Amino acid sequence: MTKVLAGITMSLDGYITGPNDRLGAGLGDGGERLHHWVFGGPWTYDRPGGSAIGVDKDYIEEVFASGGAWIVGRTMHDVVDGWGDDPGFGVPVFVVTHRPRETAVKGDTTFAFVTGGIADALERAQAAAAGKNVIVMGGADLLRQYLAAGVVDEFTLTIAPVLLGAGKRLFDGISRTDIRFERTAVVESPFATHLRFRMLYGE
Repeated sequence: MTKVLAGITMSLDGYITGPNDRLGAGLGDGGERLHHWVFGGPWTYDRPGGSAIGVDKDYIEEVFASGGAWIVGRTMHDVVDGWGDDPGFGVPVFVVTHRPRETAVKGDTTFAFVTGGIADALERAQAAAAGKNVIVMGGADLLRQYLAAGVVDEFTLTIAPVLLGAGKRLFDGISRTDIRFERTAVVESPFATHLRFRMLYGE
């Protein structure tokens, strides 16, 4: 059965990017430290690191293997320049946007730009996922919308042990607070702690 999964990395002081996130620096100034767990250690925008290791690698591989379609926001897509010429998702990616754009094909990944809102994007992603999971990647505004809509089944909050001091916060302006995060697992690595939750709404 298709589930809607979501996840994001946050600093200890609550930021999911550093300040001044932009093209070529999608995590903002100093934000690379959030994703040491993704690259197996320190990296920079100019000198990308290696690959995830240990339990971090296991987590990433599990998520990718379970996904039949992804949903991302237009800002996230744009600041990373569409993840380059060969993004490697291997499944359709639906980009929620207010600005129409033709479908783009890069390597084994198709990017469809959806202007009908989050419900339309989810419906299209579920159809494309063919029974596998739909993964909502972010950024923060898109995640807040899907959480507020009560459609996220499982959520992973990855805590990076760093302080950023400024940037974008995940839950600023969320429109509902009757959401329960029922913890199902805690996965720890040298670089991060992955808190996994089952989502409950209106209880």
